[in-house]
Amino acid sequence: MAKAFEGEPSTAERKAPVAPSLELVRIAARGDSVATRTVLRAYAPHLGRVVRAVLGGAHPDFDDAVQLSLIGFVQALPAFRGDCDPLGYATVIALRTAVATRKRWRAQRARRDDTVDADAIQAEEPSPREHAAARHRKELLRDLLSELPPEQAEALAARVVLGWSLEEISAQSAAPLNTVRSRLRLAKEALRRKIEGDADLLAALEVHR
Repeated sequence: MAKAFEGEPSTAERKAPVAPSLELVRIAARGDSVATRTVLRAYAPHLGRVVRAVLGGAHPDFDDAVQLSLIGFVQALPAFRGDCDPLGYATVIALRTAVATRKRWRAQRARRDDTVDADAIQAEEPSPREHAAARHRKELLRDLLSELPPEQAEALAARVVLGWSLEEISAQSAAPLNTVRSRLRLAKEALRRKIEGDADLLAALEVHR
């Protein structure tokens, strides 16, 4: 499945943070405030890009989701044992936070019967056909993440948003490779059903190919 999210980290961006040493992350995990601040400064831009890719930069809860990702990472540090990549560890937390934020926001919007699409609010937004089609695909995938079970949503986001390999998803989620394959298969089947069940969306995707 090709990437379809605005602002998704490229391979170069995934490697962009100057990674703190594993020992520094372990010190932070023991509660050292100086080490914790150093690690957060290094990882914050990357986690922001991950959240942006899932929510869209214009999402009203974008800033809150980034902050929650950083807080969640700090709270999870004591459980970090150094047996995986700490940046990947932080990235999974950001993915989970962004997916949960998206799900919560959609539920609140449904209760308000609010038809305004916050992700579509962009300054000086161009409107060529190709851009319209891309926006449909982004919205389709973002909405799907809100509807999937958490494990499937995280696997799909890691695969589509971050471009992680199956092996990377398996390592960072501590799930067997076959389980990852199963989660992605179920997520893709749900995506296919969503497309086929939405005549307007299917027509839009077909017209703007």
